[in-house]
Amino acid sequence: MESAVENLREYFSSGITKQASWRKAQLQNLLTLLHEREGEIYTCLKKDLGKHHVEAFRDELGTLIKSTNYALQNLKGWMSSKTAKLPKLAVLASAELIPEPLGLVLIISTWNFPFGMSLEPLIGAIAAGNTMVLKPSELSPACSLFLAKVVPMYLDNKAIKVIEGGPEVGEKLLQQKWDKIFFTGSARVGRIVMSAAVKHLTPVTLELGGKCPAVVDSLKSSWDRWMGTNRIVVSKFGPCAGQACIAIDYVLVEEHFASTLVELMKGSIKEMFGENPRESNSISRIINKHHFLRLKNLLSDPAVKDSIVFGGSMDEDNLFIEPTILVDPPLDAAVMTEEIFGPVLPIITLKKIEESIGFINSRPKPLSIYAFTNNEALRRRMISETTSGSLIFNDAIIQYLADTLPFGGIGESGMGSYHGKFSFDTFSHYKAVARRSFLTEFWFRFPPWNNYKLLLFEVFYNIDYLGILLALLGLKKPRKISVVA
Repeated sequence: MESAVENLREYFSSGITKQASWRKAQLQNLLTLLHEREGEIYTCLKKDLGKHHVEAFRDELGTLIKSTNYALQNLKGWMSSKTAKLPKLAVLASAELIPEPLGLVLIISTWNFPFGMSLEPLIGAIAAGNTMVLKPSELSPACSLFLAKVVPMYLDNKAIKVIEGGPEVGEKLLQQKWDKIFFTGSARVGRIVMSAAVKHLTPVTLELGGKCPAVVDSLKSSWDRWMGTNRIVVSKFGPCAGQACIAIDYVLVEEHFASTLVELMKGSIKEMFGENPRESNSISRIINKHHFLRLKNLLSDPAVKDSIVFGGSMDEDNLFIEPTILVDPPLDAAVMTEEIFGPVLPIITLKKIEESIGFINSRPKPLSIYAFTNNEALRRRMISETTSGSLIFNDAIIQYLADTLPFGGIGESGMGSYHGKFSFDTFSHYKAVARRSFLTEFWFRFPPWNNYKLLLFEVFYNIDYLGILLALLGLKKPRKISVVA
């Protein structure tokens, strides 16, 4: 591992990865990989997670193709220097910001979207001109093995390495010196990553998770109710059976509308996954027995079990949990204090929907907040009074698809962002470059000091042109300053 890291650092020092031609070639090769190996990618996702190939294209392969094309289309502009505006008094001077790669970066991926969470940041790291190590998750072994075997066939193996392994490999990787660490996973492991980064003062981007709430107002129109409910259901149970950091974790709704919402959800679940979701091939399975038992334990609390109004059946042999709806489970139960990461949806009732703001603010800042409402006053309050990685009105998880929006959390839900140019920026350093002529100088910047020079600094920093003229003509007198030693 040490020699591999050293070789990557030496290759970065050669300057090859900084060339636009290298970056473009790697992105084009990645695009070729995605197209030529489409069937194998579907097979791996089916084996590890039970994902239907349409869901796999929607959430992973399709988004990666889109993101790679977007990077290729915009790479020239991203790499270009940007003129920086200087104060008007900075005569015969100019400045610019030049993006340069950080160097050798480490990308640690997660298992729920094993291709998307691995290759999406890789796109940004390549576009920015870095060398890199990708460590896929051992919990999705088929996808991890695929990446380890296939990536070297398409991408520059001297610049991009895939290293497989479990926590012990991750620990050894974190002991190395990196110029950037990009981690996707739990807050618990995120703390370990950040602690390891302290040794070398390595900058980190942490894509974590948390409990993403959905605020559901009492929608009046039957169309709005139907559409909103479908979007909630597909955003909760659709992406990897709720095993997604941006999936809706719980719903906040007014008491009088709760029963109506439950019935609407029941209809949507049956329409999407059939009368017997266990027989549907449109819902993923739980990643492994450990996580299955974790979810099972969340529902085993008697008070939580009593709150189940729909679903709840399980098949341990096939790692399947039916889409499950709870109404008003205890707020101190694990299902309401821990990230669920599965097909279990608690609904919490409130007297008034405006109480949702205080409820959300009493808990750690979420990765996303979703609000289904046509109430403009409530929208304005949620924008100004809540904090989250993103705030989406009348839909959910669509922010992940937008290359023009930063994707990332805040507080417990993470730090830093990526997607589109934000990925490029995450793996780049913007170097400030300034130039001045020898023809002019502000003579008062040099010692020895006196109150007249202080006067010139005062009018200079206030950009007071008249004051500068008067001071230079001796028509503006300096203040008397008394300094006590």
